[in-house]
Amino acid sequence: MRSTRTPAAPSRGRRTNRTALAATGLVAALALTATACNGSGDNSSDKPNPTITASASGGDGKLKVPSDIASKLKDHGIDIDQWAKGGWKNWDKDKWLSAAKDFANPVIEGLWKPERMQSAKEANKTLSTKDASTDQGISDPEPAPIRAIAERTPYHQHAAPVGKVFFDGPEGSMVCSGTVIKDVNHPGKSNLVWTAGHCVHAGKDGGWYRNIAFVPAYNDLGKSEAQLSSADASQVAPYGQWWADWASTSNQWIQGGSETGGAGAAYDYAILHVKPEQGSKSLEETVGAALPVDFSAPAPRTVSSMGAWGYPAAPPFNGLKMFRCIDRPGRLSLSPALPTMYRIGCTMTGGSSGGGWFRVVNGKTALVSNTSIGPSNNTWLAGPQLGKGAEALYENMSKTYGGQ
Repeated sequence: MRSTRTPAAPSRGRRTNRTALAATGLVAALALTATACNGSGDNSSDKPNPTITASASGGDGKLKVPSDIASKLKDHGIDIDQWAKGGWKNWDKDKWLSAAKDFANPVIEGLWKPERMQSAKEANKTLSTKDASTDQGISDPEPAPIRAIAERTPYHQHAAPVGKVFFDGPEGSMVCSGTVIKDVNHPGKSNLVWTAGHCVHAGKDGGWYRNIAFVPAYNDLGKSEAQLSSADASQVAPYGQWWADWASTSNQWIQGGSETGGAGAAYDYAILHVKPEQGSKSLEETVGAALPVDFSAPAPRTVSSMGAWGYPAAPPFNGLKMFRCIDRPGRLSLSPALPTMYRIGCTMTGGSSGGGWFRVVNGKTALVSNTSIGPSNNTWLAGPQLGKGAEALYENMSKTYGGQ
């Protein structure tokens, strides 16, 4: 998530009783999302769309990628045999893979040790004054802050599909949030995770991040930093580590995303297909829960409440615990040429990026957005509306890679 340097606009009336409405609308949300058990379709023959999706796989510290991807890596001057030995740390622009088909994320077993996870910094995106000044009057009044509430523990009983996304970038190890989502073509056996585009790809001035892994229900008991120093692996990662072997984000993010969100902010979403570092069951079977995705992009005025979940890592938070905010959404416009975004009051900070936004329809909870941008004073969050473009991305991922 990111911040704004612009002064906070006064709240104007619309916020009356919003918190009460929101609390009513999502009162049953997590009871529906977490049917978690004890953790430990159709296959498409279509080739991946090179403008959207990419693949890589590997194990035991050795890179094993399809021949075409291996050739692409070599074209960039990357020594595949040295990748797991630290070659991935080379972020030279000509070696930083950026095109969709360039994504490579071989498993390096043991890389994400508990202490390395704790040291990962938030993937912070700030809404700049320039971006904010393009508002053409479509935005609703700035929401009043909603204080982030700590999620109940153990997380696997209350918010099993939510977790942390870890990755490496030029500035070091980083962290976002993510959500286990259903795979319509592989019911009950999903390996899909929803997060933000800026948690997997740097946008127009960079490329794919590396060593991307998902940890569902991270720090399941909500232990403090001191307590985690003596915690075992099952408490830090109760369902293990899941490495992304396929990744998809929007062309708009790849071509227009920036450190402040930029023109890609309204399309700042991504899907990961993951596999366990150890084990053979699917992510959904292991966690015991997954959420459907709502691609109807409902107008904010028709939604009584949305809730955002994630692991905020920037002060005053430390990234170790899961939090949530529930509010009635409004609209945020960055440009008349871009779709409006959802916006809710929330005090979560960087690290909550990519965390799912949920809403309840007919008693069922669905993911409807994800955390993307926010102001520097951490009073609200904004996320993209998920329409036909996001749905096409999802369907391509499910049909092409879901059963692998």
